[in-house]
Amino acid sequence: MTVIQKIEHWGDVHHAKWLDVIRIVLGILIFGKGIAIVSNTEVLQNLLLQNNVFGFSGMMASLAIHIVGFVHLVGGILIAIGLVTRFAVVIQIPILLCAVFFVNLSQGFSVLNSELWLSIIVLLLLVLFWVVGSGPYSVDQAMKRKQTIYR
Repeated sequence: MTVIQKIEHWGDVHHAKWLDVIRIVLGILIFGKGIAIVSNTEVLQNLLLQNNVFGFSGMMASLAIHIVGFVHLVGGILIAIGLVTRFAVVIQIPILLCAVFFVNLSQGFSVLNSELWLSIIVLLLLVLFWVVGSGPYSVDQAMKRKQTIYR
């Protein structure tokens, strides 16, 4: 058994039911952020080009915003319903790392920077659900139960 399999097994065994409520809220929050990103692409593109943290051209900034929006929309739904949760969380983590270190920290590390604190909390919750998995109230768990019945 590899280290990753041991971590997954530990997470499956030690998952509290109340964590499912937090997972669902996290998925809805990420989905909502995806809607906000997709509906404000022009403003975000101007923000990216103004700060020019990554050295993007206009086309690259637009492509990055659309990819991040799509990943948030799809990943948020997958996290909320608990389908392939660990995969959905893993694809969110690099986006949140960039949000914390490149976007939100450029506005300053202060108590008043609520977007930074929200990004840090979401990042920590993503790492938590990467370890503990989807939980008992999820599509993943329903599929596991169904497989057990048919064996």
